[in-house]
Amino acid sequence: MKITAAVTEAQGKDFVLQEVELASPKANEVLIKIVATGVCHTDAVARDLAIAPLPAVLGHEGSGIVEEVGEGVTSLDKGDHVVISFAHCGTCPNCLTGHPTVCDTFNPLNFGGVQDDYTTRLSKEGAELATFFGQSSFGTYAIAHERNVVKVDKDVDLALLGPLGCGIQTGAGTVLNRLRPQFGSTIVIYGCGAVGLSALMAAKIVGCKHIIAVDVHDSRLEFAKELGATHVLNGRNVDVVAEVKKITNGGSNYAVETTGVPQVVKQSLNALRPLGTCAIVGVTPEMTIDVHNDIMAEGKTMVGVIEGDSVPRVFIPELVNYYKDGKFPFDRLVKFYEFEQINEAFEDSKNGTTIKPILKIAK
Repeated sequence: MKITAAVTEAQGKDFVLQEVELASPKANEVLIKIVATGVCHTDAVARDLAIAPLPAVLGHEGSGIVEEVGEGVTSLDKGDHVVISFAHCGTCPNCLTGHPTVCDTFNPLNFGGVQDDYTTRLSKEGAELATFFGQSSFGTYAIAHERNVVKVDKDVDLALLGPLGCGIQTGAGTVLNRLRPQFGSTIVIYGCGAVGLSALMAAKIVGCKHIIAVDVHDSRLEFAKELGATHVLNGRNVDVVAEVKKITNGGSNYAVETTGVPQVVKQSLNALRPLGTCAIVGVTPEMTIDVHNDIMAEGKTMVGVIEGDSVPRVFIPELVNYYKDGKFPFDRLVKFYEFEQINEAFEDSKNGTTIKPILKIAK
């Protein structure tokens, strides 16, 4: 079938809406009419650093309606409202033990440009287009494997839900699934973008005593206060490590580092109290850490967390329920754009004027 998609022709090039071909779903796949899709930093990295094959149709925070089911699909039906999350094999030891975010084939299935069977469903004038995260949601329709598709309540605005498939699930899941802070513990969130603010809201859900937000933009810090931060620190104006230790009487129990900035990563470690844990979720370049002094001497733990260590088909409905109960107001993070404004949405996200852009695809 012919669809409209935002094609990334080459590294660093703007997205261009074009007519492309989308093949029919194969066994265990579904065809989804995309209603909306979040714009994520990872899409920008894929475009600008070519971490996936190009030309491609990017996009990996899609939400939509099931239009057609392939042979063997049992958990989804035509008309279901769904969120599409990351691809995983479902059969490796990590998938089978509830950790699909570290699937043995995570990288080829999400960044290799192919679907689950290592072929693509997209083409333009006979030439293949690479797939992204097993979905390519920057299009009017997408094909995804059944296991990567999450059925959601029809009484929640479907256009709002796409970012639950990646960015928002990453922040909230890092707190709720991996760190699991105790009631009354202390946590510092480094970076108040969509991932960091999702982590902050999750920390409020579990009842952390001190929820400290760190950023370099006062507007985002004020917003963090509205969402539940007990303290805010502008990293340009204060000694973050000293202030955290002062507020928490010795250091935080937990930290979530979303910026990927080496200096901030070190701050997140140094501001922990002994036996504290820091979760790194931001893409971080090569850097030097004094393992003995920064980690081992005080029994600290530094962990990398992908996609919030989530099982999307379990976790995303939980986030929807938190939202419906008024405990997880992630709708306050988003700004909607028309599909044709995709390049504007990316720029606004890059320069910090929009926390989480969402493209409205279906009219």
